[in-house]
Amino acid sequence: MVAKLILEPAGRSCWDEPLHITVQGLAPRQQVTLRASLRDEKGALFRAHARYRADARGELDLARTPALGGSFAGLEPMGLIWAMKPDKPLGRLVKRDVQTPFVVELEVLDGHEPDAGRLLARALHKRHFLPPGVRRVRVRAGQVRATLFLPPGEGPFPGIIDLFGSGGGLCEYRASLLAGHGFAVLALAYFRFEDLPEYLSDMRLEYFEEAVDFMLQHPKVKGPNVGLLGFSKGGDLCLSMASFLKGITATVLINACVANTIAPLHYKDMIIPDLGNELSNKKITESGLLNLVDIWKNPLEEHNHRSLIPLEKAQGPFLFIVGLDDHNWKSEFYAHIASERLQAHGKNKPQIIFYPKTGHCIDPPYFPPSAASVHAILGEAVFYGGEPRAHSRAQEDAWQQIQIFFQKYLNGKKSVQHSKI
Repeated sequence: MVAKLILEPAGRSCWDEPLHITVQGLAPRQQVTLRASLRDEKGALFRAHARYRADARGELDLARTPALGGSFAGLEPMGLIWAMKPDKPLGRLVKRDVQTPFVVELEVLDGHEPDAGRLLARALHKRHFLPPGVRRVRVRAGQVRATLFLPPGEGPFPGIIDLFGSGGGLCEYRASLLAGHGFAVLALAYFRFEDLPEYLSDMRLEYFEEAVDFMLQHPKVKGPNVGLLGFSKGGDLCLSMASFLKGITATVLINACVANTIAPLHYKDMIIPDLGNELSNKKITESGLLNLVDIWKNPLEEHNHRSLIPLEKAQGPFLFIVGLDDHNWKSEFYAHIASERLQAHGKNKPQIIFYPKTGHCIDPPYFPPSAASVHAILGEAVFYGGEPRAHSRAQEDAWQQIQIFFQKYLNGKKSVQHSKI
């Protein structure tokens, strides 16, 4: 009997969609190794492998059969994807062009040697970042440099503005995937892209206000408000937007600071200074990585108060996604500050979800966790934290929690699903 590798969905799927992997036609109790690999747009190779034993019928179902070792162990139906590691150290898997898929090669090898066994079966699977029917619209409106992703259908759709962190550029993959769940999402660049500033220096909130106005005036966006989604530096920018701008009703922060960071923020005649840092407090890990967690000044100290963002002025609720092993900065501490400040001003407590053993870079599901990589601006290898299995679980759960939060506050749909972490 010839071994057969079966994938469901067959041929293609969205990146944030589970992939069901089974193997048929093996000998009873046969030992095999499964390998997965892909190359990113720059040709960097990422791969994972795991050892399995077929059942008495010569079948193998990754949803029911635990891995015996390799890149991971235990019952991990998507382990061959999230456990991928770069061939070159410090590589981080990101999607630079959402219009093309990642092509995953899956192989079944005889025995438990990942590079020596006879090839029994092979399949290619395309993991897409533009869900079926989602439209990608280039936006160059006034100063705004962005890409708008619209779900299929007539709309209008609940709108979200999506901001990434201090690496700069225009990151589209989170916005494109989120649009597949019924949201109109604007992936917004704010530096290091086209004619925008090359570096984070003095920033103006008017730029982000223009992006909010663009969304609220768009015929496919359901008003009268939009939501915000921000990661890292993009998180404190979203806090400032929610605090000072009109038309914002729900804000999600992924490992964000409660103070303005890196560069002064201007709005009309107001300036919020940046929190500042003490680079002398940086640490170097045993493996030579830069650990920045202790360089940031304490926003609660009196001389740093002016950098605190007055989030009590915001009109809508907050969701804080917090990795408890974040080594970029003290996300847990900042979320507690936000909660105490809101309550001190008579506001509702924010929703905070704490994820144990989870680092800084919380991506959509199945992206291989990045505990360290070379920072795009610093040019140095930075330690972000996180244990791979726990971090991967957190990414799956956080993705669901983000959608539930936005559906509730932008679409009025309530859900009783609670965090599984």
